[in-house]
Amino acid sequence: MTDAAALPWERPLGAEPLPDGACRFRVWAPAARGVEVDVGGERTALEPRLGGVFEGVARARHGDDYGYALDGGDPLPDPCSRFQPAGVRGPSRVVDPARFPFAAEGWRGLSPDGLLVYELHVGTFTEEGTFAAAARRMAELRALGVTAIELMPVATFPGDRNWGYDGLYTWAPHPAYGGPEGLAALVDAAHADGLGVILDVVYNHVGPGAEALEAFGPYFTDRYGTPWGRAMNFDDADCGGAREWAIQNACMWLRDYRIDGLRVDAVQAIYDMSARHVLAELCERARAAAPWTPVLIAESDLNDPRVVRPAERGGWGFDAQWYDDFHHALHAALSGERDGYYADFGRLADLAGATARPYVYDGRWSAYRRRRHGAPAPDVPPAALVAYSQNHDQVGNRATGDRPAPETLALRALWTLMAPFTPMLFMGEEDGSRQPFQFFTDHIDPEIAEATREGRRREFAAFAGFSAEDVPDPQDPATFARSRPGAGAADPGRRRLHEELIALRARAPEGPAEVRFDEEEGWMVMTRGDLRVWGNFGERPARVPGAGREVLLATHPEARLEEGALSLPPLAGAVTR
Repeated sequence: MTDAAALPWERPLGAEPLPDGACRFRVWAPAARGVEVDVGGERTALEPRLGGVFEGVARARHGDDYGYALDGGDPLPDPCSRFQPAGVRGPSRVVDPARFPFAAEGWRGLSPDGLLVYELHVGTFTEEGTFAAAARRMAELRALGVTAIELMPVATFPGDRNWGYDGLYTWAPHPAYGGPEGLAALVDAAHADGLGVILDVVYNHVGPGAEALEAFGPYFTDRYGTPWGRAMNFDDADCGGAREWAIQNACMWLRDYRIDGLRVDAVQAIYDMSARHVLAELCERARAAAPWTPVLIAESDLNDPRVVRPAERGGWGFDAQWYDDFHHALHAALSGERDGYYADFGRLADLAGATARPYVYDGRWSAYRRRRHGAPAPDVPPAALVAYSQNHDQVGNRATGDRPAPETLALRALWTLMAPFTPMLFMGEEDGSRQPFQFFTDHIDPEIAEATREGRRREFAAFAGFSAEDVPDPQDPATFARSRPGAGAADPGRRRLHEELIALRARAPEGPAEVRFDEEEGWMVMTRGDLRVWGNFGERPARVPGAGREVLLATHPEARLEEGALSLPPLAGAVTR
């Protein structure tokens, strides 16, 4: 839609610098009768518009601090603040994206072909925990074979330590990491080294301090609930401003920071019964706002192919989604764990199904959910599923944040990187890091800090194998410090294996894999073109029947081709042609 046709809340929200040293302020605040913008103690009344929007122009430049005074009260941060230099309780700051010094002008966007994603948390990826420190490692990741980094959320959250999913000011890169200019510089450094950047964004809830947003208007609804906080209001009365808060934010990251893609967190908790789902609108407008074609990824446990179907076929229009069924099937096969959602997995047949087609649960009965789950997805191409052996959830949401058993890592890497899906690595995985990734917070409200601590202990109290006292205190700085993957020793052999697998992966044709397996003997073979990927998931040696001319890679030196078979030791794999 053109700006002239847009409703007031559909025009740019927040502080928009103008060429003459002034700034246009526009805020959605239907809960207020009047709004003033406070810039350095000087207040300017904003004009009311339809639907609770207030807008106007005041003298303010890049770097000036401001807030909104509702009905004459104390200034509050802008719900669409681009920067909170003093944290969630401080003033907002005007940011002019035209000042970002992008230098990698040859970059033309992230190619989905051959995409290999590397998920990282800015605060723990390096000792310094900043955008600038992360930027210095981009060339190293490119040499590994990574084509895009995925940043866990960088929005401003309470305190300095957090996974990022407790963000309150969703538009504002966290000051502890380096703020807006630091993020822009990281994106530019990644592009200069040939890497794309995907950003994790959260639109299903906000973290502690939600009352600061609710003072402006109905950002939240009681129609629905989420496990993490009140649901965002995307379909209830007066929902327009909340929808724009999310959609315009997605557009901002792509347009102003030249970020190449977004991963939208937990879309199953983004509720919208409107004729046009907010995420379908977000995908369409994000593509229109981006300087090049972005890669849009959903985290979804719905097993619903509509998430990744194009809008013209009734879908939401995401390019890809995270593929939990693959992880759960692989992990259950190699760990023997059956707690929680792993109760639905454990047979080699589940891993075969996850490898050969989209979704293990495609309408079949789920014992864990006690209902049928998912829908068939024969039209979903393998590249539209992001597969992984580790990620922040599947490591960090374990009671102690422990990584998978070392003896399984080689086979995990083989199966993840050689499967036909878009692969993703979690920071430290490529080096065989044994450092945990634990749940950490730095809540500034003592009551919320204690509630988080106790809630974490209660969450795992019923799990076998440890007591509540074993669960790390999320508020303890040592929990954060332990979660740096570089704090432990690296395994050069593990990195070489990843490099070789990534190089081999490039030889495999696109399209689904053919799979055969033997449940009792514990082996599986995946065929992709002229490549065969062999895996022994059992605890005893296996002689896997089948032909092969040459072993191109083996996870263990004992693997050898024999007449009509490949011999593999336990938990080993190989690639042949």
